[in-house]
Amino acid sequence: MSKMASLLQKQEWRPVTKAKFVAFSAGLALFILVVLRGEPGFVVLLDGANLLFHEAGHPFIGLFSARLEIYGGTLGQFVFPVIVIVGFWRQGLAVSCAVGWIWFFENFFNVARYMADARAMVLPLVGGGEHDWNSIFIRWNVLDHDTAIAAAVRTFGWVGIGVVWGWLVWRTLSGPGTARTGTTVCDLTRSP
Repeated sequence: MSKMASLLQKQEWRPVTKAKFVAFSAGLALFILVVLRGEPGFVVLLDGANLLFHEAGHPFIGLFSARLEIYGGTLGQFVFPVIVIVGFWRQGLAVSCAVGWIWFFENFFNVARYMADARAMVLPLVGGGEHDWNSIFIRWNVLDHDTAIAAAVRTFGWVGIGVVWGWLVWRTLSGPGTARTGTTVCDLTRSP
């Protein structure tokens, strides 16, 4: 069987009951409230963990390329949620997969916060090191647009969260036993 055929292989999602959907929606509403009422772009527990993944990403990418090491932090923040998403997708756990996607898209708020600080450089850095996005935006010759780029990244995070919630609505309304194919949100992470 070819890789593409295995990607499109029909499998079953476990049912999303209305109770699970309501619990997810209530948790998401609470999470959004925390995001909106807290420090912009920083959810204490979640972004504390994301910081660890960020810092781990630098030396990992640095093993392969010193020039790309600066991108490793941001990549590290996104790799771990993707691993979680893939694991839940392979098990057909739609609600858990949706939680992984929320984590993935929440990272955009934190990254946007860091991007918006590229010129001001007032955020405290771990070990007082190099400001990733200042250096990246200088490389890309877009430093003067740091806040505009950050606003677009933040917006993308909100849109992603909305799409995830909409996808879970669809999964809930689709009922039990509905086959998943290459057209759903989580199918993007399916590996052969």
